[in-house]
Amino acid sequence: MRGDLEQRGYTVDTSTRAMAMPLDDIRLPRPDVELAPLDWAEHLRFVGVPPNFLRGADPHAYHILIARLGGENVATAMAFDHAGDCGIYNTATLERARRRGLATALTALHIHDALARRCQTASLQSTEMAQRVYAMVGFRDLGRILEYVPPPRPQAR
Repeated sequence: MRGDLEQRGYTVDTSTRAMAMPLDDIRLPRPDVELAPLDWAEHLRFVGVPPNFLRGADPHAYHILIARLGGENVATAMAFDHAGDCGIYNTATLERARRRGLATALTALHIHDALARRCQTASLQSTEMAQRVYAMVGFRDLGRILEYVPPPRPQAR
């Protein structure tokens, strides 16, 4: 398949790691972190996507967590449940608030909440920078995901 994509002009844009865990493997207790009120628009703004991102999706189907530090929203993570799996998406921490355990805390909160919602597993895609964070929670590396982008479109004259 890689050969077929490359033959058609697609190139690798990025590579992430597929990670997953059974929820009975939670390694961390439920963390105590200051959370902001649930706010879909704030989550989208925070992760840097346009307000119409996931337009048509039901915001109530997603589980949004926003961590606060010193009265400021500094980290966020989103979860979506499907067929007994809790997918974790859009985890982000402001650079000035990193290395304080906030992404780990939000991920662990999502996992504990997913277990309470009767999910059996959790899954995510991890950047290289976040792999250790997720491993601390209990996620296991399942392999590399290559993300391809199409060739540039010819310019109209």
